[in-house]
Amino acid sequence: MDAVRVALLREVLTGTEWLGATRRFAGVLRGSVTAHGGGLLLAGTEEYEPWHLAAHLVDEAAWSGTPELAPTLVRHHARPGDPAHLAVGPNRIAEARRGETLLVVAPEEPAELLERVHSARRAGVTVLALGAGGAELAAMAHETLAVPDGAELDLDSVQHLVSAAAGENAGPPRARRGFRDRLSRLAETLTAPPAAPW
Repeated sequence: MDAVRVALLREVLTGTEWLGATRRFAGVLRGSVTAHGGGLLLAGTEEYEPWHLAAHLVDEAAWSGTPELAPTLVRHHARPGDPAHLAVGPNRIAEARRGETLLVVAPEEPAELLERVHSARRAGVTVLALGAGGAELAAMAHETLAVPDGAELDLDSVQHLVSAAAGENAGPPRARRGFRDRLSRLAETLTAPPAAPW
């Protein structure tokens, strides 16, 4: 989902609780990684790896001038021969320490993931959870954004809103205007008539 579609989604959601909830969660995420500076770990489950959110956060980190938003994606199927950005396995969660932030995106709560998250929390890691809103993960997390089955939005749409909000409110007002300017230019490009043939 590109910036124009996120803007349209926000327009459709005006007056609902989703805009405030995603911005609040994004603010906690941004505040945690910039205040502690220990890095952001992004983890899902064995069946659901949030690689798409990782890519959006990397983009938002670059656009907003907030490098702390660029996550390390923890993959359950990482192999030694994988490229470095895809080779971080679930043991990295157990190695996490105070000052780091762990964002868990999980549509369900497998026991193995809960054990790792619990271990990280005990080590002083700030835990954020985005998912179905299960009680166990919510109890371990410092901040939770629940996306229950049957909600108006699905988990993927909420991730787009969170990643966009995490980047757009970062830094001074000039950085925010820069995002709006880029969005405006993109909208003009997409809606402009085709160029005249030669």
